[in-house]
Amino acid sequence: MSSPIGLLADTIAQFLQIYMVLIFIRILLSWFPNVDWSNPFFSVLSQLTDPYLNLFRSIIPPLGGIDFSAIIAIFLLQIVAGIVPGLLYSLV
Repeated sequence: MSSPIGLLADTIAQFLQIYMVLIFIRILLSWFPNVDWSNPFFSVLSQLTDPYLNLFRSIIPPLGGIDFSAIIAIFLLQIVAGIVPGLLYSLV
């Protein structure tokens, strides 16, 4: 049986992986100008991912039409996904 901290670490790791996939989908959809962001699916996706991405967009503006802030956001999320569950497992 898993300890509560191990279960928490697994849950956080799964959440971060799912959130990373949602961010990838959001970034890929931004390449298509015909996406209807008022569609309920796209609207929810935007509401879930934009607050995190906007943190980086406010620091790093688009350069030459390319939004490098999304790359930094994903990179940081991958670092957190690697560190946080490992720290929690070390508490077990």
